[in-house]
Amino acid sequence: MRVILAEDSTLLREGLVRLLLEEGHEVPAAVSDGQALVAAVQEHVPDIVVVDVRMPPTHTDEGLRAALEIRRRWPGVKVLVLSQYVEKRYATELMSSDVEGVGYLLKDRVGQVGDFLDALERVGAGGAAFDPEVVRQLLARTTQVDPLSRLTAREREVLERMAQGLTNASIAQELHVSQSAVEKHVNSLFDKLNLSHTTGYSRRVLAVLHFLES
Repeated sequence: MRVILAEDSTLLREGLVRLLLEEGHEVPAAVSDGQALVAAVQEHVPDIVVVDVRMPPTHTDEGLRAALEIRRRWPGVKVLVLSQYVEKRYATELMSSDVEGVGYLLKDRVGQVGDFLDALERVGAGGAAFDPEVVRQLLARTTQVDPLSRLTAREREVLERMAQGLTNASIAQELHVSQSAVEKHVNSLFDKLNLSHTTGYSRRVLAVLHFLES
């Protein structure tokens, strides 16, 4: 296979180049940042890229953003992410569209060279290779229910006005309902936000914080 590497650690990058060459693969380019990776893919159009997540200049998510751009512009190019981190936002986006030809491995969990090479071959052949820890963290994120999603439209209207600092009486006046109706909505949204039995804190303030965080 024709493999392009993107890894800012010179030692690891050169080690991977040597390993891949010894295994009979071609390495037309080995780069140290996301922009250089995209440029190299445009020039060489490899079978697969192996990319780290955090690279210059900010060392945050350049690698994954470059991987997403590559998948969008060259859908035939496979992507294997090899990183120390699970960058949840872009990893979810990378995996949500089409997991054929996509892999995400954690560096410290690839115990054997053979594991890496097996994953490379599997992804290069159009399969998938995901570290179990990556899957666990992404599932934990995607299955977490936003408590505000359980609110009715009216309860959200009440909470929005609570966040504006209105009292129950003012909310009732603005929504053209009785104050007792507002109180029922407030108690219901407290239940749905698991604030009914909270002690020592203002449930109203906590509910507003939930709203602002969303």
